[in-house]
Amino acid sequence: MRIDLHTHSNVSDGTQTPSDLIRSAATAGLDVVALTDHDQTTGWAPAAETAKELGVGFIPGMEITCQDPNGISVHLLSYLHDPTYQPLLDELELSRDARIIRAQRIVERLAEDYPVSWDLVNEHCQPGATIGRPHIADALVAAGVSENRNEAFANILSSRSKYYVAHPAVRPAEAVKLVREAGGVPVFAHPKASLRGRTVPNSTFYEMIDAGLGGVEIHHRDNSEEGKEWLLDLAAKKNLIITGSSDYHGTGKLNRLGENVTEPEMLQRIIQESSGTQASV
Repeated sequence: MRIDLHTHSNVSDGTQTPSDLIRSAATAGLDVVALTDHDQTTGWAPAAETAKELGVGFIPGMEITCQDPNGISVHLLSYLHDPTYQPLLDELELSRDARIIRAQRIVERLAEDYPVSWDLVNEHCQPGATIGRPHIADALVAAGVSENRNEAFANILSSRSKYYVAHPAVRPAEAVKLVREAGGVPVFAHPKASLRGRTVPNSTFYEMIDAGLGGVEIHHRDNSEEGKEWLLDLAAKKNLIITGSSDYHGTGKLNRLGENVTEPEMLQRIIQESSGTQASV
């Protein structure tokens, strides 16, 4: 069984509709796929409907934007939580608002040196989508500044760039608690992705574990090999769920569906620990 538990549609920063993403997953030979758009769950219904039509297992999920006390960005995957749990919804609304303000400030800085504007960025964002740096990257590509998203993130939009603006967001341990309260299973996304920028200190992992962290996404192209070894050791010591996934964004990134997968027994642990919403597998 081939299981990919981290994908994005154009509800956030992917390039395909939720339904088209599921069709691509079926074509790629996936048996189960999770839709994990940033801070949004509006893609669940069309994705689930298409998955049922095609006989693909579907796991409703989401990727929550967090920031640790050191100012380092953390992404937390939430699986099978209750999408109507109000305390989590309130936090997500604050995060989306902060994302917009942050994106506007980045564009203001870029506009001093490059032919980009807020209107151009919005041309690359679906109405209602969670706006972020990937949409700014698309605007840079359209303006001929960058060749693709990956190139934009490697230099102009990196956390080391003068154009970078930090994103105030919920603390990781607090997000873990909210996901658990909503009946979901929280998994730390690509926690050792050192090529993306700074990674959190070990203390952040232990704070998240104490708060109820369920697992860690180890098999991901952006985790360093040394980081994967450390994570495997941590997962063994703390009995954490281990996931593997593509972090697919359609044509927005080089990541390919199913390039990393999750073992069936790990998916079963996620299902067994959840109580917020139902899996379709």
